[in-house]
Amino acid sequence: MDGMLMLFEQESYAFGRFLPGFLLPGPLAYSSRTDSFITVSSCQQVESYKYQVLAFATDADERQNTEQQKLSSGKRLAVDWVLNIGEQALDICVVSFNQGVSSVFVLGERNFFCLKDNGQIRFMKKLDYSPSCFIPYCSVQEGTINTLIANHSKILNVYQDVTLKWATQLPCIPVSVKVANFQDLKGVIVTLSDDGHLQCSYLGTDPSLFQAPKVDSREINYEEMNAEMKELQKIIREATKTQDVLPESEKQKDVTVTAEVSPDLDEESQAIDSEVKAGAVPSVTVKITIQSRVTAQKPNLAVCVQAPLAVTCDQFVFGDLEPDSSETVVLSVFLKENCCPSELEGTCMVSYNIPTELNPEGIPRVAQCNFSLPLKLICFPAQPSKAANHKLTIDTNKPPVTFVTIFPDFVDPSEGDQANALGFEFLTGSKTTLLASKTSQRYRIQSDHLEDLWLVTKELIHRLEVHFKKQTCKDFACTFSGSIPLQEYFELIDRHFELRLNAEKFQELLSERAVQFRAIERRLLTRFKDKTPAPLQHLDTLLEGTFREVIALADAAEENQANMFQAFAKLKSATHLVIMLISLWQKLSADQVAILEATFLPLAEDTQELGWEETVDAAVSYLLRTCLSKSSKEQALTLSSQLSMPKDTSRLKKNITLFCDRLAKGGRLSLSTDSATQQTAVIPGGCATIPESDLEERTIIPGSTAMFSSNGQITKQKSKPGKKRKIMLFHLEVYSSSFQNACGHMKQMACISVFVGIISSFSCYNSTMCRILSLFSLFCQEWLDFKDQSWN
Repeated sequence: MDGMLMLFEQESYAFGRFLPGFLLPGPLAYSSRTDSFITVSSCQQVESYKYQVLAFATDADERQNTEQQKLSSGKRLAVDWVLNIGEQALDICVVSFNQGVSSVFVLGERNFFCLKDNGQIRFMKKLDYSPSCFIPYCSVQEGTINTLIANHSKILNVYQDVTLKWATQLPCIPVSVKVANFQDLKGVIVTLSDDGHLQCSYLGTDPSLFQAPKVDSREINYEEMNAEMKELQKIIREATKTQDVLPESEKQKDVTVTAEVSPDLDEESQAIDSEVKAGAVPSVTVKITIQSRVTAQKPNLAVCVQAPLAVTCDQFVFGDLEPDSSETVVLSVFLKENCCPSELEGTCMVSYNIPTELNPEGIPRVAQCNFSLPLKLICFPAQPSKAANHKLTIDTNKPPVTFVTIFPDFVDPSEGDQANALGFEFLTGSKTTLLASKTSQRYRIQSDHLEDLWLVTKELIHRLEVHFKKQTCKDFACTFSGSIPLQEYFELIDRHFELRLNAEKFQELLSERAVQFRAIERRLLTRFKDKTPAPLQHLDTLLEGTFREVIALADAAEENQANMFQAFAKLKSATHLVIMLISLWQKLSADQVAILEATFLPLAEDTQELGWEETVDAAVSYLLRTCLSKSSKEQALTLSSQLSMPKDTSRLKKNITLFCDRLAKGGRLSLSTDSATQQTAVIPGGCATIPESDLEERTIIPGSTAMFSSNGQITKQKSKPGKKRKIMLFHLEVYSSSFQNACGHMKQMACISVFVGIISSFSCYNSTMCRILSLFSLFCQEWLDFKDQSWN
């Protein structure tokens, strides 16, 4: 700030010189061609000082005595050349892109100067904007230099000498700009703003100046064009049918992973920290082999099983795999939590990198495989039970198979073909019994808990399919003709939702007690810091009591979390069972079963932020408004875009019941929008179409045998003509009472009298009457749902 120019050699201070006519520091540059320093003084002049003159001039530390010294003691600091530019300079840059041309660029407040080494002006450009920074970056033609100049209007200008070649918009005002090369990308523009925003941008490719020559006009042969178009379309169709994502040479996988589950349980259990209350928790060995055809870098193996199952080790890291090499690991799977899993499946996934010529670090790839665990990992043979709370009957189209054939690992061979009852006891203590009919082609599964039926039923159907597949029987099929256990399923939903509400309450109480605890701590710290001690007034007792409450609430929240995990596992098992029963009952295809699973099992883990209830409710509501809708009015209804925890499960249970009801009435699951508008589709099995009135729905009890008959038809009672008016009056009373409850502050009797007058105009209970009643019921139901809002 005092005009002293200091020079250092490495870290050592060499000398300092005071520049004449100095008031404020300006930009400074060094020219290696002339070995001089170039700056702009406070007199708005560009000045050049040679290093030799600076070195032999009077030392700045002795300047105060210069007048008393002789001229022989030092030389006077003389300027090499001076150019008056008439304005302050923002920056100076000395460039030399070839041996012949060396220029000094000075960016002023309103002008841009290019000077020779001796200070003569080569050219100057008057700017019509306020510049912020600049950089000369290249010489594309001999004798010319390209320059980037940025201004305070966020514009970056590209000049060739004084000619503007390009201009582009920047997101911010740069205070510094450079041109850099990053690997294969050249000409990257790096800008830095005053708030520290660093940006690397690229102008793009040079514009193409090629112009296609005009072609001679000729007559068009439409027959040849049509033939050529047909040939090309044929080639495109064949290519889309046969072409794969990978070429033929890469269809064989570079790295393959296989998992082999031991047929027998481990002689010595490998279970670690299991919470199962049973005696010895069994485990089964899984052998995983990784084979590589090419060089695989950094292979990592991850083994995943669904809780409450666990593995002894779930992560493995290997060295680089050479071509035609393999790695093998052995681990054990066991039941860790004290509840039954919903699936006995696991996944192995290997992530690795394949190096290429352009990318030696490797391209990331993944290989995976699934494996199935045996049923005896979580249960063992037990004595069959005759009585049970829940029973299911599975019908088949083939004669019954003895349990010795399909369950050899659970049946004593000494019983032979006489065993028609088989018992399973889970490690958690619950029991399930499997019965085979001697006279019919039926199997019964029964248990005291609904969720315990799932794994045994799934294993039974799977083993029957494998058995008949070995006998080359292609028409084997299983069906279900009973009632869907919705009420028992709803009890599990209510239990899980109750635990979610408890978790929310515990979280609120913990937050309140934590705030109270911190407030008491602050009070105590204030008392302890006082110079004059004051009585605590039982603050220590209150702190200890609050601390005990926090610990007790934390323990209760942790216990509730464990209960919620078990409830969610039971809910998933029961959901799997309901999906299987619906698919067997309606004979759904694989795509429709996939839609069911995506609807009712959208979450792998349940959290407070996104729970099972609101997710399934949104999915079921979407199906009811699309492929299972009754009219275009339901399709026009919009769903809420935000999922939040509901107040209760009544809406969810209502939607699930309606979902099963519409499936029973011939609805078909589809993700295409066309199926929602086609309500007159052919329904197999003699099922009735979906009625337009809600009256028929109200006469059906969900989950009862009257709702779902054995042959898939809908049972509907026919009323005599004399009873039509009584039924109409009964429904009128029901809807009138609902209307009175909904609109208590209105003139109820006046509204009802208007409604009765409308009904009295009809002489019989016809289809139009049904439509009016259904519309009125929908109106009452919507009003009841939103009765907390003000009436307009």
